[in-house]
Amino acid sequence: MSTIKVGLIGFGMAGRVFHAPLIDYVDGLELVMIRETKPDNVAIVRERYPQAKIVDHSDTILSDETIDLVVIATPNKTHYELSKKALEAGKHVVVDKPFTVTSQEASALIALAQQHKKLISVYQNRRWDSDFLTVRKILASGQLGRLVEYEAYYARFRNDIRPNSWKEDGEVGTGLLYDLGAHLIDQALTLFGKPVTVTADLRIQRDNSHIVDHFNLMLDYGQLKVTLRSGMLVKEALPKYTLLGTQGAFVKYGADVQEQELNEAKKSLSDPEWGKEPATIWGNLNTVAEGRQTVESERGDYPAYYQNIYKAISEEEELIVKPEQALQTIQVIECAMQSNQEKRTLPFV
Repeated sequence: MSTIKVGLIGFGMAGRVFHAPLIDYVDGLELVMIRETKPDNVAIVRERYPQAKIVDHSDTILSDETIDLVVIATPNKTHYELSKKALEAGKHVVVDKPFTVTSQEASALIALAQQHKKLISVYQNRRWDSDFLTVRKILASGQLGRLVEYEAYYARFRNDIRPNSWKEDGEVGTGLLYDLGAHLIDQALTLFGKPVTVTADLRIQRDNSHIVDHFNLMLDYGQLKVTLRSGMLVKEALPKYTLLGTQGAFVKYGADVQEQELNEAKKSLSDPEWGKEPATIWGNLNTVAEGRQTVESERGDYPAYYQNIYKAISEEEELIVKPEQALQTIQVIECAMQSNQEKRTLPFV
């Protein structure tokens, strides 16, 4: 197995929690360089990834001829420029979600990747959440009959404004629609494809907030209504997924455990219990044929994303998270913002 050398730009929460541990774990990938300057983060790199060289500028990674893959885990507004530079430097690219802040930027990167014959993918790890994998299994089983409603609610309670956080500064590309919304939209597009219309209600609910911190997004698929919701003032647990069909319903509470496990850095990714949800948050399926039953959640599998990246670069496997799909997510976000501004339903072209 040939080794793909990886340079990681950014070691904040995204780099520290969602990228570095997975890159380090996946066979065939070697984390050789990390761009980081904050002393606390530098100390973590030295402890966990002693083999990786720490640099203070992204250009050091981009100019290193031994690096094959550049992973970009930086603020959203920097995704386009850094991805562009990496592609022009002849690197494959993984960029954290959202892909870019505009569809024009996303389209330009897709064209550039094709021009340089390099892979570019967006880290849509929530396709490998335990609950979403379970939803896909339920839908594939046909037990619900014809699906008529799908609702996904990804929320949290954070009533304060985090100081000195780029996510709270109100700059282009910030807010829940670009953050949690990028996950919910990607999941819906993965399941159902392009919607016919988009209707959105975007709000700022917290005191002194500068970002959209609540959204209610409806994607119309004709006979299927898809609702995607998020907010930062949700203190009580609400269903994460609600699926209603002509033959039954599936309701799921609770969240995938992998983010917490990665953040705590106490459990090995090789642990056979990795990604398994506790039985207390397994979903409930109620059908005409079988009645009500608890459904064991599928095992979450974030490493699968980077395993596919390795195999796609090695030409052993087709890329799963394609940039064209990530472009559609940005297009839905832009359509939602226009819908909210104009207070009307818009066709999704």
